[in-house]
Amino acid sequence: MTYVPGWKIHDIYLQVGNVRQRKTLMGESSCEGLFLCKLPEETPPAEAIFVDKVRIGLIGVWGRGRMARHWHESDRAEVVAGADINEAYLAKFRETLNPDAFVTTDYRRLLERKDIDAIAIFSPDYMHEEHAIAALEAGKHVFCEKPLAITTQGCDRILRAWKRSGKQLMVGFNMRYMNMIRTMKEIVDSGVIGEVRAVWCRHFVGFGGDFYYHDWHGTRENTTSLLLQKGSHDIDVIHWITGKYTKRVTAFGSLDYFGGDKPNDLTCDDCPEVRTCPEAQPGSTRVQCAFRREIDVEDNNMVLMDMEGGVKAAYLQCHFTPDYHRNYTFIGTEGRLENSEPEGKVWVKTRRSWSKHWKELSDRTYEIKRAEGGHGGADPVICEDFLDMVIDGKEPVATPEAGRMSVAVGCAAAHSLRNGGIPVDIAPIAWEE
Repeated sequence: MTYVPGWKIHDIYLQVGNVRQRKTLMGESSCEGLFLCKLPEETPPAEAIFVDKVRIGLIGVWGRGRMARHWHESDRAEVVAGADINEAYLAKFRETLNPDAFVTTDYRRLLERKDIDAIAIFSPDYMHEEHAIAALEAGKHVFCEKPLAITTQGCDRILRAWKRSGKQLMVGFNMRYMNMIRTMKEIVDSGVIGEVRAVWCRHFVGFGGDFYYHDWHGTRENTTSLLLQKGSHDIDVIHWITGKYTKRVTAFGSLDYFGGDKPNDLTCDDCPEVRTCPEAQPGSTRVQCAFRREIDVEDNNMVLMDMEGGVKAAYLQCHFTPDYHRNYTFIGTEGRLENSEPEGKVWVKTRRSWSKHWKELSDRTYEIKRAEGGHGGADPVICEDFLDMVIDGKEPVATPEAGRMSVAVGCAAAHSLRNGGIPVDIAPIAWEE
C-alpha cells in the first residue's frame, strides 16, 4: 500500500456484485492528497469507493418520506437531496431536515448526480415501478416503500432490473421490525406451538376513510386494490412467520361504505354537508370527498390462502370499523398464538402433545415492550438495516422477492373477488422477460 502523506484511517468499500465489502486502510493524520492502495490478492475485481457516509436522495419527501430523518441523524448516512412535484413539501423538507439539500421537481435530476449513492422511494404506489427501475439503472441502491409495485408484472420488472444492476434493493416492510411481530416470529420459530397449520388475520382499519378514501388511494388505477397498499403488510407477516409463500387464493369483497354519487372534485373544505358528514375532515391534507363517484376500490375484503406445506390462512380487511386493530392467530399442532395490538400483548396457549414436553403445563402471556420511533419503533430499525445492507452487504430482513410475493397475492385476490371468487394461482417470479 502506498499513500501521499496526510491521510488518516479510512474505510474503503469494495463493490463485488450485489455485495459491498468494507476494508479499513491505514494512512496518516489529516485528509490531504491522493490515496492509492493495492487490494488484497484474494479480492475479486471490484469497484473501490471511498465513502464517509451513504449519501441518500429521496423521491417523495413528505408523508412517509419523513422517516428519512433517521438516516440523516445517523453517523453512517446523510440525506443530501430530494425530489417532489409539490414545491411546498420541498421547502418543508429543507426546513426540517437539511437546508443545504439539493431539491428538484424532476426525480431524474437526482439520478444524474454522482454525489448520491442511494435512492429512497416514497412516491405514490403507482410510481414505484418507474422510480425503482430508473434508480437501479442509474447505478443507485434503492429503498422502496411498500408495495413494491401495483402489479405482479411490475414487481417482476423491478426484480429483473435489480439483478442486472448489481446494486442493493430493500422493500419497506417495517412490520418485520416491530417488537410485537418479532416476538411472534420468535415464538413460532421456537417450536412451542408445533408446526403451524392455520393462520387468521383480522385487520380493522379504523382510519380507513382518512388514510385511503380521501385521496388518490381510492381508485384501482392508482392502487389496484387495498390488498396491496394495506394488505401487503399483513400478507408478508403471514409469509414471514410461517416461512411459507401462498400458492393459490380465492377472495370475496365489495365497496360497501365509501364511494357514491358525489362530484369527483368535491373537497371537505367546500362541502355543504361538512357539519353532518361522518367522514368529514376539513383542514386535513387529505380532503377529497370519500363518497365521490370515482372511488372503485373495495373497502371490505376476505381472502382465503392456500400456502406451501399445506398451511391455510384467512385474511379479513375492513375499512369502516370504529376501532383500529390488527389481530393475528397462528394455530400449530401443539398450541396457538394470538396477539392484541391495543393491549400490547401476545398469548400462547399450549395443548397435550405426543412429545410430552413440559411446555404443555402452562400457557404464556408476553408483554410487548414499547419502542421509540415511528410505526412502533420499526422506522429507525429498518433505516439502520438499509445501511447495513448497503455498507456491509448484509441481507435485509425482508428480501425483494418477499416484496414481490405479497403483491402477487394481493393482485391475485383482487382478480378473484372481481370475478366471482374464482381460485387464482400465484405465478412464479418471471426472472426472464
